[in-house]
Amino acid sequence: MPYLLAITAAGLTIAVIVAFVLPSIYRASAKILVEAPQIPAELAKSTVPIEAVQQLQIIRQEITTRDDLLALADKLDIYAQSEERPTDEDIVDDMRSRITFEEVELGATGAGASVVSIAFTAPEPYLAARVVNELVDLILARQQQQRTGRAADTLQFFNQTVARLGSDLNQVEAEILKFKNANTGTLPESLGFRRNQQASQQERLIALQREEADLLSKRNNLAESYALTGQLPDAEAVTPEQQMLEQLNRALVDQLAIFSETSPNIVALRTRITSLQEALRTRQSQGARPSTGSKLHSAFEVQLTYINERLQAITQEKAAIAESIAALKTSIDATPASETVLNSLERNRANLQMQYNTAIARRAEALIGQQIENRSDGGRFSVLERATPPEAPESPKRRRIALMGALGGLGLAVAFVALLEFLNGTIRRPLELERMLGHKPVATIPYITTADEIRFPVKRALAVLLSTAAIPILLIAVYLFYLPLSAAAQNAYRWLAALG
Repeated sequence: MPYLLAITAAGLTIAVIVAFVLPSIYRASAKILVEAPQIPAELAKSTVPIEAVQQLQIIRQEITTRDDLLALADKLDIYAQSEERPTDEDIVDDMRSRITFEEVELGATGAGASVVSIAFTAPEPYLAARVVNELVDLILARQQQQRTGRAADTLQFFNQTVARLGSDLNQVEAEILKFKNANTGTLPESLGFRRNQQASQQERLIALQREEADLLSKRNNLAESYALTGQLPDAEAVTPEQQMLEQLNRALVDQLAIFSETSPNIVALRTRITSLQEALRTRQSQGARPSTGSKLHSAFEVQLTYINERLQAITQEKAAIAESIAALKTSIDATPASETVLNSLERNRANLQMQYNTAIARRAEALIGQQIENRSDGGRFSVLERATPPEAPESPKRRRIALMGALGGLGLAVAFVALLEFLNGTIRRPLELERMLGHKPVATIPYITTADEIRFPVKRALAVLLSTAAIPILLIAVYLFYLPLSAAAQNAYRWLAALG
């Protein structure tokens, strides 16, 4: 019984001491509401395709990187009370083990939203709350910065694309204009007009050839008739001046079908017609009537002169028409090549125009997406509950430790007493003595204890109590004069891990 009580009391004492010696650990937590997009994608689409939950996971990985954790520890002086500053690797591992993210279930009524709890453990309640609130502010800032930054980058990209395509489009249009100005006579849009003009010129050339043949025949007939008979056909009906004026008028009508009023041929014909009309009016006003012979000779010379001049004009006109037909043929033959180059430029302009229109539409969508992200309507993080300093520590569970120590001490005491009974060879019953001697004894005399033997159990119990009490005293001394038990336990764990 003394052993049982002593060991149980020792276990309880050690557990109580350990429970009160272990440092208090406070746990502070905050809750963030992760909301779905406020505007349906069918009405206006955000330019940040990542969902809010996925973005939170990305931010979680970012803020638990080595640099961010070290910066957070330095900013809040988390390890300021440590006697010796831990290494950077120890700080990073410790910070990661003390930061926890937990998703809170909302059930079927969540409507696309979720709640995430962020917690941090620290020896001081105010430090735990400060770290959690700092983490919350960091998450909110990163979320807003990432979404607005991506939206701004998207808008900037489409602005640059629109500017580049606009410049390329202006350049292609300038090339098209330059090509059209340099190849005015071979453009495909005027091909029909040039072919019609070529056909008209060819018809006019045929008409001139017929007129030339008629004039040559007329000149020959006129010369033969005047040489043989001295008479002109139809000499009394029409004077030579009138006949020449009629022919000039017919030539003017034919020329106007081809040439404009400013053409040199038209101007020359009109000048000759005007001068001939003035000569006829002058002769009529004078009333002169020359002799028949001189009149016939004068008519012959006038008609012959007119025919020769007309033949000369036809020759010049035929040469001009032939040159014009050759130029038209050259331009018509060169039109397919110009059409190929122009089609290539037009096709390039059409492609650029389509890309430009698409970029304009995409830029409008990017602008709407940026406005959505600036208003935080594309996926919002909001604080449901900020962290407050906890009133009670989360660990250690002192009552539980004391109870476990008492139960552990009681179990150890029972095991110790059972072991002593198993190893004790004292004879307690006559049957054991008979079995040991091999025959039945006649009589038994009990053992007579001396005074020293009576005092020995007391001394032994006192020694057990003193040795049991030395354990908590030793632990207290280590805690007060050497190293906190938590740090000692961590060092021991690292030493065992290094050995393993």
